[in-house]
Amino acid sequence: MSKLIATFFYVGLMPKAPGTWGSLAALPFAIIIFAMGSFPALLIATIATFFIGWWATAQHTANTDNHDPGEVVIDEVVGQWITLFPLAGMLWLWEVPLAILPWPGLVVGLMFFRFFDILKPWPVSWADKKETPFGVMLDDVFAGIMAATLTTLLGALAHGYI
Repeated sequence: MSKLIATFFYVGLMPKAPGTWGSLAALPFAIIIFAMGSFPALLIATIATFFIGWWATAQHTANTDNHDPGEVVIDEVVGQWITLFPLAGMLWLWEVPLAILPWPGLVVGLMFFRFFDILKPWPVSWADKKETPFGVMLDDVFAGIMAATLTTLLGALAHGYI
């Protein structure tokens, strides 16, 4: 069960760029969760997935030398969902129908999240250096927050709010 969760339904077993595949796989799930319960559902799902992912990562990496193997992508799912918080929150607050989903925000958010997750600027690098299952999850939380912030700023600039 921990392998199923840690690899996000085995998406992490893709031979090339498992983190990117995990981030991409997170998007349709986020859209479905949002469609079923809007932003509060995505928030609750993200928090639950963080803690379940922390457990699954601990189980999956127990008795191994690698604290963050490439196939563990549940952390990317959490980080990608956090990246979508401002977008999902605005859709929810403004009661915008899901049919008007702003795809550019999804694409830009994905790109920024992968950028921060791969480059690992501080505080992403700080969390990554923890070399624990919690650190595995936390570095993607920070990457998601950074990507969400930059995506929001770029969206506000593109729409003339700043």
